[in-house]
Amino acid sequence: MNCTRNLKIEQVTEQTLVIGMDIAKHKHYAAMVDERGRELKKPFPVLQSRIGFEQFYASIEEAKKVFGKTEVIVGIEPTGHYWLNLAYFLEEKGIPLVMVNPMHVKRSKELDDNLPTKHDAKDARIIAKLVKDGRFSYPRILHEVEAELRAGSTFRESLITERNAVHNQMIRWTDRYFPEFSQVFPSFGKIALAVLEKTPFPNEIADQTVEELIEQYRQSEGLKCPQKPKIQKLLEVSRQSIGITQGQQMARIEIATLVRRYRQLEQEIAALTEQLIALAQTTVEYEWLQTIPGLGDATIVELLSEIGSVYQYQDPRQLMKLAGLTLKENSSGQHKGQKRISKRGRKRLRALLFRVMMPLIRHNEAFRALHEYYTTRPINPLRKKQSIVVLCGKLLKILYAVCVKQQAFDGERMIRDISHTHTQAHAA
Repeated sequence: MNCTRNLKIEQVTEQTLVIGMDIAKHKHYAAMVDERGRELKKPFPVLQSRIGFEQFYASIEEAKKVFGKTEVIVGIEPTGHYWLNLAYFLEEKGIPLVMVNPMHVKRSKELDDNLPTKHDAKDARIIAKLVKDGRFSYPRILHEVEAELRAGSTFRESLITERNAVHNQMIRWTDRYFPEFSQVFPSFGKIALAVLEKTPFPNEIADQTVEELIEQYRQSEGLKCPQKPKIQKLLEVSRQSIGITQGQQMARIEIATLVRRYRQLEQEIAALTEQLIALAQTTVEYEWLQTIPGLGDATIVELLSEIGSVYQYQDPRQLMKLAGLTLKENSSGQHKGQKRISKRGRKRLRALLFRVMMPLIRHNEAFRALHEYYTTRPINPLRKKQSIVVLCGKLLKILYAVCVKQQAFDGERMIRDISHTHTQAHAA
């Protein structure tokens, strides 16, 4: 049995009051059991309010006296963000909080009554029994800079999602009213936005000269010197446009609103990113993470917002598990299953690592060499995607090492390790 599991089981003794809670938006349900899983009190509601939390704390203190318990452990099944208020309240009261896997709760429903029935009271009992068996994990309650980075990074992602939605709406608009627009402006830069703001329809461009158009666009926000060749090409395509000419009054309002919102989102994202970078620079980890070529400030912000302080982890494998990069396989008897990553972890962290890896391979000589080695080695060469997955795990190990050892990234040492491994493989 895993020693970590043993340690978790040992936390629940005869003196421990185990509480399982099913979390909801307005009303939670709590169930109390002892170390053997015997129900001490029927499931009862806990309101999501200060009064509800204080009553819950009073119920805990009363149960400790009635049943002769000195320790308490509260387990929850994380449901969205609704558990956070309770988590900070319990932390203030010095009561440890743990989490059980929602999949474990789902698969344990039929153990007691052989029925797939689901309701809050039943779920609370199941959660309590999973906790007493040591089937839980420890949540990371964020504070100070970590909490600021997580909140800011999450909000920044939502702004980027909204900006991308507006971007797609603008593409849809130009496809209808100015299909040739993308031939001149493949992306929505300053000049493209100025054109959509001042002269969104081809018929407004076709009858003007290049000089007249440039003079109009100079009046647009943030644009001083429009590129004459692009304006010339714009004039040419506008005269051959097949854009829709009906409904232009409302279409003008639509594109003006989209351009205004797009600019606003760009500014808000830039300002927020600047503040997040300033926060990240106050952390100990930033000094060492910036020594890794290919990791920009925005990437470091996202990594720190997902991982938090590296010093809270005892081993880099914990980071890999957090990212869902640990391997799984289905093998039985003579059958040897294929190994794949578990994907049981933070989806955002895993997606971030994949996004980061491509620029790292391009701009970091050590990672580029390692990627080439993995994909071309004579024994067990990896496909490119497999190599990227392995390198994501390698990056987490390097992040952990440079921060914990407080040493700058050494690409030459990483390349020497590749040569040493290659020599050993040939010798074998």
